[in-house]
Amino acid sequence: MERSPLDADLLARNAAELGFFSGVEVVESTGSTNADLVARAADPQADRLVLIAESQDRGRGRHDRQWVGPPRAQISMSVLVRVRGIDPATLGWLPLLTGVAVVDAVRSTTGVKAVLKWPNDVLIEGRKLAGILAEIAAAGTDPAVVVGVGLNVSLTEAELPVPHATSLLLSGVEHPDRTALVSAILREFAGRFADWEAAGWDTAELSAAYRDRCSTLGTEVRAELPGGQVLTGIATGIDPHGRLLVGDRAVSAGDVTHLRADY
Repeated sequence: MERSPLDADLLARNAAELGFFSGVEVVESTGSTNADLVARAADPQADRLVLIAESQDRGRGRHDRQWVGPPRAQISMSVLVRVRGIDPATLGWLPLLTGVAVVDAVRSTTGVKAVLKWPNDVLIEGRKLAGILAEIAAAGTDPAVVVGVGLNVSLTEAELPVPHATSLLLSGVEHPDRTALVSAILREFAGRFADWEAAGWDTAELSAAYRDRCSTLGTEVRAELPGGQVLTGIATGIDPHGRLLVGDRAVSAGDVTHLRADY
């Protein structure tokens, strides 16, 4: 299957028009875009950088799960942002914000009804389209965070990393345009982040947007926790720190090794 490269020049122009990002770089291959930007966060001037790889061979998701695929078949992208003056307990909302941005970008660009599975997996008809991984690259009062997005665009059934995954191609999008998708994700992310920052990192508006797109809420879930503990119950909401409420108990993304809904 012939797969077109990203239009790096168009991406750079579209990002510049947003007035938010300091730079967008596209590389042919790397180990991990997240790892590359985490390393670059040592420079205190590095902020609002975007790195996209046409392929990566050490991509990973939560709990170090592997996320790889054929060249030009996915979106493998990371964003480095400094979240100035935020309460550290609120930082957990950044990957959730990114999930909202990805869902809205997929919907607006392709018309496909993508939804969120808590905390930040993007699903189409119950199958995983995209995953998001946030890593703190520099702590302190103005922490630097790298948020990575891995989105399956033109993977065939045989190329899927796991059976419960999917791609835009398999979801009925005949000619998915990765350049348009990346541009839309960056636009949605920039808008959501700027609004959140302007609100003094208050999560009321963001929380409402997230709940509206989250298919986990209201369903029976089974959360597998460290040490073999299992928690079951109805997912009733999201608390102020972005944790999932199962009944009246809050669980964080870092504490859940596996979450099943409607099991």
